[in-house]
Amino acid sequence: QVQLVESGGGSVQAGGSLRLSCVGSGYTYRRYCMGWFRQAPGKEREGVASIYTGGGSTYYADSVKGRFTLSHDNAKNTLYLQMNSLKPEDTAMYSCAASTQCGGGWYWAAPSKYPYWGQGTQVTVSS
Repeated sequence: QVQLVESGGGSVQAGGSLRLSCVGSGYTYRRYCMGWFRQAPGKEREGVASIYTGGGSTYYADSVKGRFTLSHDNAKNTLYLQMNSLKPEDTAMYSCAASTQCGGGWYWAAPSKYPYWGQGTQVTVSS
């Protein structure tokens, strides 16, 4: 059973930075598609970024391009999301997700394509 545990959330002022981490365990495949999603109160869950841990493309939502950087340390089974120049609209619960399937276009950002999820970590950005 794949388990994902997030950490690194918190409260920052606009313009600040945070780094989220997601440690995975219980993998039965060597490589996965892993992503970060976020959900603000009253809004739908949206894809933030996704990466294939076997190498290749990294996908970002337009709203975070140039500010967020996604990376993965295979040796540590850890997914990172470096978030810079944070804005109040980035405030949300951020969740890590994993799937054995990857895809570009709309696919990577579809929560239904990820069967494994962490509990989430809250990010609050004040103006």
